[in-house]
Amino acid sequence: MAKNLKLYYDLMSQPSRALWIFLEKTKLPYEKCLVNLGKGEHLTDEFKAINRFQKVPCIADSQIKLAESVAIFRYLCREYRVPDHWYPADSRRQALVDEYLEWQHHNTRATCVIYFQYMWLRPRMFGTKVDPKQADKYRAQMANCLDFIEREYLGGGSPFIAGNEITVADLLAACEIEQPRMAGYDPCEGRPNLTQWMARVRETTSPFYDQAHKLVNKIAQDAVSKPKL
Repeated sequence: MAKNLKLYYDLMSQPSRALWIFLEKTKLPYEKCLVNLGKGEHLTDEFKAINRFQKVPCIADSQIKLAESVAIFRYLCREYRVPDHWYPADSRRQALVDEYLEWQHHNTRATCVIYFQYMWLRPRMFGTKVDPKQADKYRAQMANCLDFIEREYLGGGSPFIAGNEITVADLLAACEIEQPRMAGYDPCEGRPNLTQWMARVRETTSPFYDQAHKLVNKIAQDAVSKPKL
């Protein structure tokens, strides 16, 4: 089904990385369209004609222009031939994936991105100072979310979030959880279930997971040597 699929992305974006890994792993033909967030390329009128929300990731093919990573994943799994485990056709298995996809917006994504932006992104973009008390608040919110994932999503014996096989839920979750590492926070510390699960996601999507996180890993390594607040 040739649709001239295009992915607009920046690998500093968590859901961009998830979609990039997915497309590479499933070997779907697509055109890579890099949008440099640091240079503000997502704010141009040209990009607005592609995505009215002016964010990445987004896709375009012969039938549709679409933003929002969850919607994109669901569309790709419906319209293209990809292995069923990514977004199962079985109603009950799909419902477990959907449960995480809906939950993560105000939990994994919200808490990890707020901490990352406050501790790393905003000081570099706007020169803002980090208030240790505010940092502790955001860190605690993120830790509570990660502890819930450790206990409730990964503590039941299943190797992945929604069962025995990797799904789009795992990709989105792992890429979000990688983000605070750039601010010097180790999400795996003290969380053995999450540690083992992250390793499984990485191994299952090798070598694309490491390729997508090359810059993240470099920044995270640099952050390890810096003092924590």
